[in-house]
Amino acid sequence: MESTRQAKIARLIQKELSEIFREQTAKTHGVIVSVSAVRVSPDLSIARAYLSVFPSEKGQEIIENVNRTSKTIRYELAGKVRHQLRKTPELFFHIDDSLDYLENIDNLLKNDGVKPKEDNSEGEK
Repeated sequence: MESTRQAKIARLIQKELSEIFREQTAKTHGVIVSVSAVRVSPDLSIARAYLSVFPSEKGQEIIENVNRTSKTIRYELAGKVRHQLRKTPELFFHIDDSLDYLENIDNLLKNDGVKPKEDNSEGEK
């Protein structure tokens, strides 16, 4: 169960991370990175940020780059929240694939739940 303090800190971190990623992705045309959710541990030492990337094909590459530069992002975040937080939590970034999941469900519903059959000639003898 998430406490009120955890929820407030998660919202603050989400807002500030969104601004950081907006500034960074303004330089790279054609890629949009948004922070869909942030979860903070009960002791407030770890924050897990879930990023939504458009186009989704570049998602894994973007997450790897973000994880590689997570110390720099944490430093920028610390500068923005220095008056609200005494200690900035350690950041871990994950890809948020909920939009892809929703798209898959929509496609299944449009096809009445029938998946297209794949050619399985290896299993037949």
